[in-house]
Amino acid sequence: MANLKVIDQNGKDSGKVTLSDDVFGIKPNESVVFDAIIRQRAGKRQGTSKVKNRSAVRGGGKKPWRQKGTGRARQGSIRSPQWRGGGTVFGPTPRSYAYSMPRKQRRLAIKSVLSQKLIDKDLIVLDKLTMSAPKTKDFVSMLSDLNVEGKVLVVSDDKNVQLSARNLTNAKVVPVNGLNVEGAVNYEKLILTQDAVKNIEEVLA
Repeated sequence: MANLKVIDQNGKDSGKVTLSDDVFGIKPNESVVFDAIIRQRAGKRQGTSKVKNRSAVRGGGKKPWRQKGTGRARQGSIRSPQWRGGGTVFGPTPRSYAYSMPRKQRRLAIKSVLSQKLIDKDLIVLDKLTMSAPKTKDFVSMLSDLNVEGKVLVVSDDKNVQLSARNLTNAKVVPVNGLNVEGAVNYEKLILTQDAVKNIEEVLA
């Protein structure tokens, strides 16, 4: 079990928290993390690209000339792919790029990211995180008190906290059930509350 210092919103010590080795203490598996990120990005693709094949192109209902006797190559429609204005062959059509990944691998991926954050000392645990009103200025001030620089991902279910960070380019707030592999990897620092740690361990342990 790893013990990590807990601080409050002002950056002062507030005790310690014991992290589960099953979630925060495993050996990171980079290959599974890579696969999980590729899966997430594939699922985000709209897949709405579409071309018209020969059946969708307007016109071409009549055979341009008779089959034999003209000296020209036989043609059945002026909307065949070899004609200008004809249909497109093997072009993109609406589809879903999403694919599944085994549940154990998905869990291993997020646990690998959390464990790597702890190894790199990029994990910060707060005793609690609340705001009386959505104010970006107060959120920036909190990050300053915590001595956090660079891109930071905050996990909090507090609506005011989420609204306070939505205009910032270097910070993002997600609910506990919104924590994912790609999001955690893209941000340098990860801030969790004690309640968030407890919920994560209940789900992943």
